[in-house]
Amino acid sequence: MILAVSKLKNPPSPADGYRGRFAPSPTGPLHAGSLVAALGSWLDARKNGGKWLLRIEDLDTPRCIPGADQQIQAQLLACGLLWDEDTSYQSARQELYQSALEVLNHQEQLYPCHCSRQMIANTLAALQIQTPRNQEMVYPGTCKPESPRGYSYGLLNNTKSAWRLSLPKDCQIHFEDMLLGPQDQDLNEQVGDFVLKRSDGLFTYQLAVVVDDAQQGITHVVRGADLLSNTARQIYLQNILGYKTPHYKHLPLVLDEHGEKLSKQTLATQINTQDAAHALAELRKAAKHLGLVGLPDGERITIAEWLLAATRAWI
Repeated sequence: MILAVSKLKNPPSPADGYRGRFAPSPTGPLHAGSLVAALGSWLDARKNGGKWLLRIEDLDTPRCIPGADQQIQAQLLACGLLWDEDTSYQSARQELYQSALEVLNHQEQLYPCHCSRQMIANTLAALQIQTPRNQEMVYPGTCKPESPRGYSYGLLNNTKSAWRLSLPKDCQIHFEDMLLGPQDQDLNEQVGDFVLKRSDGLFTYQLAVVVDDAQQGITHVVRGADLLSNTARQIYLQNILGYKTPHYKHLPLVLDEHGEKLSKQTLATQINTQDAAHALAELRKAAKHLGLVGLPDGERITIAEWLLAATRAWI
């Protein structure tokens, strides 16, 4: 199966209903890297006269920090990055994800998996397959049945096993990134059958983000390049669930002194939004990373005035 998402010759105009979003996980406050993603997606929406939504991706409850969602919202507001609709929370949307999972089960696209990460690593080692650093292990298909079938509702909710999506052979995805150009990924060779619901009962990011983007009518996804490798999986899911595929734009990552992606897991310093002057300084650093030039640098300019200039400069 080869699925291609072609580049539109005439990108949607504001009249066509541009809807973008910023979707942070509440595992800590915003840092410089997450502000770059927030600013880039906000500017893209404003430049196109569209709406910008805020979604809190709090599915992975063991990693969520109480109060982090409120802190993130306060930081965005301090930077003048206002969203257009009520903040949504993935934790309140479990029924939507379960419904999508049941659709895929009805289509005989799922199967239960009992493999631990160590078991997968051992299997790959036996096959002499090495996983590059900072990349996911390709699932070798250990639990994949010879012929697909649907499973009972009770088994589908069994928390003793994970549920994987059964990929067809030759599952190649082609799409056009609005910033990085043509992209290709062979899901069989580079990912393997991936998990949609974990053995602890939690839905995975891949399923949740696809359902959320479809349900919220997201037309444009502007996010960090660290999520580029997820896009092919999401496009494939959109296709088999009958959802429209948004336009994708992946922004350059902010790296630390070791060349690693800035992240909360590596204790990245939170942005300073204690007052307007500090918030504006953080915005200016983010804009510089995004390649915006010619923006006003005077001390008396307000955040609103600066954001208006940044929106005009955005391409």
